[in-house]
Amino acid sequence: MYYPDEVVEEVRASNDIVDVISRYVKLTKKGSSYFGLCPFHSEKTGSFSVSREKQMYYCFGCGAGGNVITFLMEYENATFPEALKTLADRVGIRLPERAATKEEREAADLKSALLEVNKEAARYFYYQLKAKQGARALEYLKNRRLSDETITKFGLGFANVYGDDLYRYLKKKGYSDSLLSQSGLVRMDERGGHDKFWNRVMFPIMDVNSRVIGFGGRVMGDGTPKYLNSPETKIFDKSRNLYGLNVARSARKPYLLICEGYMDVISMHQAGFTNAVASLGTAFTIQHGILIKRYVNQVILTYDSDEAGTKAALRAIPILKEAGVSVKVLNMKPYKDPDEFIKAEGAERFQQRIDEAENSFLFEIGVLRRGYDFKDPEQKTAFQNEAARKLLEFGEELERNNYIEAVSARYGMGYEQLKSLVIHQAGQYRFAGPKRQEEPAAARKVREKDDGSRRAQRLLLTWLSGEPELFPKIHPYISEEDFTDPLYQEVALMVFQQLEKGEINPGGILNHFINDEEQYKSVAAIFHTTLEDVSTREEQEKAVSDIVRRVKTDSLERAGRQINDLNSLRQLLKQQEALKSLHISLE
Repeated sequence: MYYPDEVVEEVRASNDIVDVISRYVKLTKKGSSYFGLCPFHSEKTGSFSVSREKQMYYCFGCGAGGNVITFLMEYENATFPEALKTLADRVGIRLPERAATKEEREAADLKSALLEVNKEAARYFYYQLKAKQGARALEYLKNRRLSDETITKFGLGFANVYGDDLYRYLKKKGYSDSLLSQSGLVRMDERGGHDKFWNRVMFPIMDVNSRVIGFGGRVMGDGTPKYLNSPETKIFDKSRNLYGLNVARSARKPYLLICEGYMDVISMHQAGFTNAVASLGTAFTIQHGILIKRYVNQVILTYDSDEAGTKAALRAIPILKEAGVSVKVLNMKPYKDPDEFIKAEGAERFQQRIDEAENSFLFEIGVLRRGYDFKDPEQKTAFQNEAARKLLEFGEELERNNYIEAVSARYGMGYEQLKSLVIHQAGQYRFAGPKRQEEPAAARKVREKDDGSRRAQRLLLTWLSGEPELFPKIHPYISEEDFTDPLYQEVALMVFQQLEKGEINPGGILNHFINDEEQYKSVAAIFHTTLEDVSTREEQEKAVSDIVRRVKTDSLERAGRQINDLNSLRQLLKQQEALKSLHISLE
């Protein structure tokens, strides 16, 4: 949905960013800004800044930044129209209704049609499971001790043994080959349509609104692959959906249980653990982490207890921490997975294991320990050094000391000895590092010059947005054309236009870059660059003059490369000479 710029700006300006973000992040006022722990990455010291004056947020740790609209988009994993509507409703603004464009109507119609096809396919698979041809698949599910209620709740089904069974059924329902091909359920060739799934137990995949967006299928017999998922479509993105989340989000538990597969989720739900979810046949992603953060602050990993499950847990832990989610790891041994554990020991014992789930850092240290033979003094020392290096992950001294105490107690190391080793490793880390390939002098000179030019342009824009009273002093020497970087030139044009009207609105400027993530981050950084304090008028005048001189000099050099006549060259040389004595008075 498209909304006019003036409507977007009205909604943005009507929602104070400090008031909105305070609902999600605990903020403390420091000077003219507010600070808190960044909700977009894991940190212990608050580097997340919110400015009421600029109506913007920025994290000096991870670089996340934007205005109140993009905060809601990132935090709530919402689309632009969804975030805008939430903010409009918050302040009582009624968004204008308008006819959708042809492209918007076509996109919406396609998504609706795909949802309808998937829903129809789910019905058909369920029917097949209960029919004669589904007897083997139903027996498989019964042998996994799934009740009729659970089978119905999850809409489990069966894809027939024939390779075009679903295709022929959907064609009779009137669906076109083009639509069926885009659904991911059918592939087309010169001989007609062929089902993606056949001879498989089917698991409908639902979004958080319980709409069928895809399928997973487990083969009956020895076929490969054992599990097969729908390809990505206009309604199905594996990295942004979790199996079972449509139910788990309403479980009213402060944590989610993350499993490896469909059957684990289903058996756990049947046992009463309705807060279980699983990724959809793909590696855990930061998008999964952000999605989880929308509902809970903690997860317990219940991956298989084999080597593959351990590796999966080690990959997921830093991703979840990056998303700001606390992580624990459940010990399933001697059983392989949650399904096997619950069948053998029951739900009560499984809950006990949940209550005893291990801190994720101590789990990582435990996995690290397996690679060393403590009977060998050399290997024992190597483990202690590796553990000390890993303890450097904690930037806050109190937390680091608590983990030093826990690790030293668990592995028979003296607290003071381990702490001393951590301090030693910190020194080694600070002064040593990966050797970099030597950059050619000529290339380095060009890069440094280019970096210096862009830095000067960025600082000038930062200064003007933070101290708009400088604009009348600077504008006689600098225009938006003097910004050689295309992005900075575009920002300069908007900044100059606002300052000519006697206003500056960084949050409004950001709206123009909302559809380009990289540009958005760069522009957000412009308005949050920290400038060095200059204590005297003379120092400030020199700093401003130096930056203006640098930006103008680079602009003239670029212009000089385009000059073809002598008179223009003389004029340029005259301007360059005048720059040498440029002094901007701030009186």
